[in-house]
Amino acid sequence: MHILQQKHIKIKPEEARKLLLDLNISISQLPKISVDDASIPQGCQAGDIIKIERKEEANTFFYFRAVV
Repeated sequence: MHILQQKHIKIKPEEARKLLLDLNISISQLPKISVDDASIPQGCQAGDIIKIERKEEANTFFYFRAVV
C-alpha cells in the first residue's frame, strides 16, 4: 500500500449486515470495486464489503464499496 493511498479494510460479515440494515439498502446498491483492484486487501472475494478511510484535515470520512 502506498503512503498516500487511503486505508482499505475488509469488514466482517456481521458488520456488513448491520451496515446494510442501518442504511436500509442491499449490497447491490453500494458502489462497486473490482476484485482485481490493487488497493483492496488480500483475500477479498466477490460479495465482500470494503471500508475506505479518507482523512481530510481534521476529519475522517468512511466510504463503502462492494467487491465484484
